[in-house]
Amino acid sequence: MSEPKLTAEAVRAAIENLPDPETGRPLGSMGQIGDIHVRQQHADIRLGLSTHSLPIAEDVKEQVASAVASRLPGTTVEVQVHPHARPPARSGQAGVRIKTILAVGSGKGGVGKSTVAASLALTLERLGARVGLMDADVYGPSVPHLLGLKGRPTLEANKRIQPIRCGQMPVMSMGFLIEPDQAVIWRGPMLHQSITQFLTETDWGELDYLVIDMPPGTGDVALTLSQGAVPIAGAVVVCTPQEVALLDAVKAISMFGTVKIPVAGMVENMSGFVCPDCNRRYDIFGAGGARAKAEELDVPFLGEVPIDPVLREAGDAGELAAVIRDDARARAPMEKVARSLIRSLAQKAAASPPKPQLPTL
Repeated sequence: MSEPKLTAEAVRAAIENLPDPETGRPLGSMGQIGDIHVRQQHADIRLGLSTHSLPIAEDVKEQVASAVASRLPGTTVEVQVHPHARPPARSGQAGVRIKTILAVGSGKGGVGKSTVAASLALTLERLGARVGLMDADVYGPSVPHLLGLKGRPTLEANKRIQPIRCGQMPVMSMGFLIEPDQAVIWRGPMLHQSITQFLTETDWGELDYLVIDMPPGTGDVALTLSQGAVPIAGAVVVCTPQEVALLDAVKAISMFGTVKIPVAGMVENMSGFVCPDCNRRYDIFGAGGARAKAEELDVPFLGEVPIDPVLREAGDAGELAAVIRDDARARAPMEKVARSLIRSLAQKAAASPPKPQLPTL
């Protein structure tokens, strides 16, 4: 029996039903498959991906190559990715244009949650996505310090709050509105109002991802976000490896489940320390606890972030953005976490793609 002939049509047929990472719909139905050129046993494919999917572009290339090789054995493939314009729709009554909102939380303080949230936002932006960062930890806002940001947001004529920017990334935090030594002493209603204003009245622009740095513990902010006009796509739970931290992480996962915010995965922060002098690893707080707990609770494990003096010093100096941008070694663990997170969201989209709209009669 002869092998299938390599043609552009055969290549298109091999990949047209692969899911788009953002929506889960077939690539062929979304107009993402561009020109296909074949010669001998090689195929060149132009493929459109939205900026929402760019962090896992290499994964998509591998899936395309594998699909072609499976249908057309012996074929080598080169995939060239180009932007597939797909602006976010307005979300509900809030009118914001954000595709995916991610909450980064923890069951307790002191686990590096704010550093993980800020690093995740910076990393997603570096990998090609359009990202914003909202600091919802109103009692102890850390994001302005980590990013070295100052200034006060302004209210424009259109009644939208203009955020402070870290490069191109819009950032909003209570830390921009109070003095560094001033305490916020609010009850639930005021807290609810401020978080709602930050989320729905800030001029975020068109974003693929909005990363929200949650306050530690299980309190009012999660309830506010769950009841808001803009849905939260998933929560990232940060913990350290030792058992006492894992117990609180389990409580955080339970809280997100109670308020109907899906858990997108767990991150193990402070996961070991590699001595820069002898290159020996020390598991100061233990090792592997978050991975084991994630498996036990059947939630995705997104990765480990080791103790890194470079990142610690950068955060203290307000230079976290520069390190994520320029230091490939320091940002590598967070790149793995970011890609694991987007893979998890893509798998969820592929499992339940939105149904096509029926024409109105």
